[in-house]
Amino acid sequence: MTELTPLREQIEALDRELIDVLRRRMEVVLPIAEAKLDKASPFRDQPREDVVFERVRAMAVDAGLDPHRIEALYRVILEWSVARQQDYVRSRPSAPLRVAYQGVEGAYTHLAAQQRYAGRSAGALLTGHRTFAEAVAAVKSREADVALLPIENTTAGSITQTYDLLANGGVTITAEVVSHIEHCLLVLPGTDLAAIREVHSHPQALRQCAAFFEQHGWMLPIEAFDTAGSARMVRAEGKPELAAIASAAAAERYGLAIAARGIQTQAGNYTRFVEVALEAATVQEDVACRTSLLLELVHEPGALGRVLAAFAKHRVDLSKLESRPIVGEPWRYRFYLDIEGHAASSPVAAALDEARAECTELRVLGSYPCAGRPKPT
Repeated sequence: MTELTPLREQIEALDRELIDVLRRRMEVVLPIAEAKLDKASPFRDQPREDVVFERVRAMAVDAGLDPHRIEALYRVILEWSVARQQDYVRSRPSAPLRVAYQGVEGAYTHLAAQQRYAGRSAGALLTGHRTFAEAVAAVKSREADVALLPIENTTAGSITQTYDLLANGGVTITAEVVSHIEHCLLVLPGTDLAAIREVHSHPQALRQCAAFFEQHGWMLPIEAFDTAGSARMVRAEGKPELAAIASAAAAERYGLAIAARGIQTQAGNYTRFVEVALEAATVQEDVACRTSLLLELVHEPGALGRVLAAFAKHRVDLSKLESRPIVGEPWRYRFYLDIEGHAASSPVAAALDEARAECTELRVLGSYPCAGRPKPT
């Protein structure tokens, strides 16, 4: 056993070095957490993790080690790093705002969330979800403080999934964000337009680029759950016949080339997003407000006209009127209205009192500060 002693001492010394290196690595992840909170970036960065795994596998081969075991080890280290960041965030005296959104990093909702939440004094922790419903469910379960959802686009119209989620109740609109949307055709570097056969993206993005597909009839639009997610898929598949419609930020994020920029049908293409939370937000009296409503009318001729007349009588401006079918009641509809002013203000309150007589249900979905509207081009 005597001859093993110096070898074991070497192992112990190396173990101390490994532990010290891991300690220093875990110290570095904390300022990274601060930077992500400040920039409103998600904690999980899958493309970055993939780069790390690729790099350590190559290093393992150069060092004569098993690359599969090294990758497995680094997956544990990265999970530990993320857990340490999350523990650090929870321990901060001022907790960051937890924001749920649909999509992955580089998606338009993610970019809008960065626009709204970056620079908060306590930071913002963004988490992407596969669907709008999952983002709202995160708020309802208190895993997130707010969710940011697209609700309408100036080219493709309303996002009906968001209206239906609002009808389900449980959340209220607390803010809105209006963001300019420029769609880009993203391809593998070096790909020619003539080689493209399939273009993947969210259904809304595909609709907003209808004229582009009319001009490029050999390209087949394929619906996917997300714009940036489609860009990530094109990069992963590595096939030149595949393309995605997404943002320029997604091209940079996933290492793709921009084959065509600004391919949306309308140059002035804007999407309005709404922030939803469990509780209504306080709005200062001198802030211009908008109120969103859900109405189900009595089944009588002229009921909608009388509701609109009530708003006109009290000089309440109506900025949007949207109808959606009521599930299980064929040929009956509920209406969504956006009006100018806070629900508690005198003219709006008076108009709502009159309108209730014409409704089987009248629900305030939220009163919140108006976002600036772009000027017509």
